Amino acid sequence: MKHERPDIRNVAIIAHVDHGKTTLVDAMLWQSGIFRANETVPERILDSLALEREKGITIMAKNMAIRYRDVKLNLVDTPGHADFGGEVERTLALVDGVLLLVDAAEGPLPQTRFVLGKALEAHLTPVVVVNKIDRQDARPREVLDEIYDLFIDLDATEDQLDFPVLYTDAKRGTATEDPRVPGRSLAPLFETLLRTIPPPRSDPEAPLQILIASLGYDNYVGRLAIGRIVNGAVRPGDRVAVIKRDGSVEPAKITLLYTYEGLDRVEAAEAAAGDLVALAGLEEIGIGETVADLERPQPLPPIRVDEPTVAMIFSASASPFSGRDGQFVTSRHLRERLDKELLTNVSIRVESTDSPSASRVSGRGELQLAILIETIRREGYELEVGKPEVITKSVDGSLLEPMEQLTADCPEEFIGAVTQRVGARKGQMLRVVNHGTGRVRLVFKIPTRGLIGYRAEFLTDTKGTGLLNHLFDGWAPWQGDIRGRATGALVSDRDGQATAYAIDHLQPRGEFFVAPGDPVYEGMVVGEHTRDTDLPVNITKEKKLTNMRSSTADEAIQLVPPRRMSLEQCLEWIREDELVEVTPKALRLRKREPSA
Repeated sequence: MKHERPDIRNVAIIAHVDHGKTTLVDAMLWQSGIFRANETVPERILDSLALEREKGITIMAKNMAIRYRDVKLNLVDTPGHADFGGEVERTLALVDGVLLLVDAAEGPLPQTRFVLGKALEAHLTPVVVVNKIDRQDARPREVLDEIYDLFIDLDATEDQLDFPVLYTDAKRGTATEDPRVPGRSLAPLFETLLRTIPPPRSDPEAPLQILIASLGYDNYVGRLAIGRIVNGAVRPGDRVAVIKRDGSVEPAKITLLYTYEGLDRVEAAEAAAGDLVALAGLEEIGIGETVADLERPQPLPPIRVDEPTVAMIFSASASPFSGRDGQFVTSRHLRERLDKELLTNVSIRVESTDSPSASRVSGRGELQLAILIETIRREGYELEVGKPEVITKSVDGSLLEPMEQLTADCPEEFIGAVTQRVGARKGQMLRVVNHGTGRVRLVFKIPTRGLIGYRAEFLTDTKGTGLLNHLFDGWAPWQGDIRGRATGALVSDRDGQATAYAIDHLQPRGEFFVAPGDPVYEGMVVGEHTRDTDLPVNITKEKKLTNMRSSTADEAIQLVPPRRMSLEQCLEWIREDELVEVTPKALRLRKREPSA
């Protein structure tokens, strides 16, 4: 006989990127009363990382608890980008139901399919919320039909298809069951969650079992193991067993026990089955392992995470400028930092290479690895990274490569340009959807390596008006060669400082990445050549002084502003023989071999 906890509901909020998850959580927090009326609270309070605020996306899953009518709602906000799918997969192990959020205008997009598929596989109870009904181009009825189609396409059971639907405006904090009747608060949403999401169930006869789904760190108590109590109860000071992934059992002691109230962790004297807890004292524990009863240790099924599809080589910086900006510059520092990342990030892999100074890092996609590099550089590290490459595998003698489902949303007039570019990258069109609003949705199947470097081209072709999303779509036979960058590089042939005089004379040769006064070195890529070959240039050349005077000689210099690329753009731009040099203060491109 299963025991229920009617005073708790565990819910994950899942959606495609930028459909309003974090904004809705803000409104739920305000209306639950955890903030004072005069309290200053930033927007998207859960996006606490600097990178999350800069990019406007959620990168790390975070949990908090609110109380509504004597019921504790444990809410988990998950990332909406496919590259951070590992966060979603381990989060779903904590909950009994999901709140699926879909934009009232855009409808279900690739990541909606991904997160919903994972939730249905885990047999979680869904509640569907159609958000942003205040948009001028909102089409809630059609979007609901698309959601039903998606559920059916993902082989949802009859019980899962019988989901409640709410229409929300997260910015105003309103919810309604009928889009024609404006909502007044989020009370209908809270009521629906309590009514629909099942309470946690446990076996009263079973020994203690806690599945660890996340790791945190506290400056005072050290590492925190965050997870859900599946069976049993736990108290501070308890002796427990930690069951590793390989089946080995290690004894441990819980020194402190925390539960969640609002956005804070609070110390607790006891926690029982169904609670989400953070445990201190378990220094050697990892994600996916089980905290169990010391006398009767029984493991839980480990968290299964999809395999990585993209890899890059991270190495210690060998640049002549190495050590100027960063605090950590050696290969030992870099490897220690990558090993530390493995403790909290379940979806990346780190492998040794033939070179002692380099490591091969594999992840879900370019964006995930770019975020990792950006995080590391902000901590004071210097490193070099190579061009992203796809991970292939061999089955029955045939070479397979990862494929992606690519969804391009753009104005009608750009269909030709987008189709032509994707076709050149071995993409095959699956369908075209035209809602009659002037914008169309193109769906392609394309090799993962065909996407590397495509985002910048897409934004240029659509004049910045297009939206691009992709999702891993299985493995397929090798699709053949894909042509890379069509242009060569302008490479500095000596050390020094870039001068306006040299750049002015070299401008017809291509577009520059450096400005006058920037330091350069031999082998550094300073621009993009107009032709497909690399060109060594002397960008440090100065004007020779003479006794002849001319009042207009220097007035004719007009320099085109340099192109300053972001980290993602640098990774997309480079070829196999080039590297991105990453420091806390600068991004530079260079050739692998320093001689130009």
